[in-house]
Amino acid sequence: MNEVYDFLDDIPESLKKEFFETIIENKNIKIERIVSYGQTTPNDFWYDQNEDEFVFIIEGEAIVLYNDKSKYHLTKGKSLYIKAHQKHKVIYTANPTIWLAVFIH
Repeated sequence: MNEVYDFLDDIPESLKKEFFETIIENKNIKIERIVSYGQTTPNDFWYDQNEDEFVFIIEGEAIVLYNDKSKYHLTKGKSLYIKAHQKHKVIYTANPTIWLAVFIH
C-alpha cells in the first residue's frame, strides 16, 4: 500500500455483495474500507466480535442496532465505537455507503 490512501478512489460499481478491502493489518489493528449497496445483516444474526470496532461513515448512511434495542443512525461524518462482544447488526445502508472500519485487537 502507498502511504497515501484515497477512500473515495476506485469505488466499485453497484454490487450484489458488500465490498471489503483491507488497507492495513497487523497484530494490533485492522483497517478496512467497506462499500455497502443497501446490504444489511440477516435478521437471525448478531455480530459478536472479539475485538473493538470503530466505524466512520465517509459517504452515505447506515443504521446500527444493538441487541439492547439501542439504534444509531450514522450519516456522512458520523462514527460509532463498538466494544468487543457488543452484539450488533446493520439494519440499513444507503446505496452506496462507504465505511472506514478499524478493528482493535
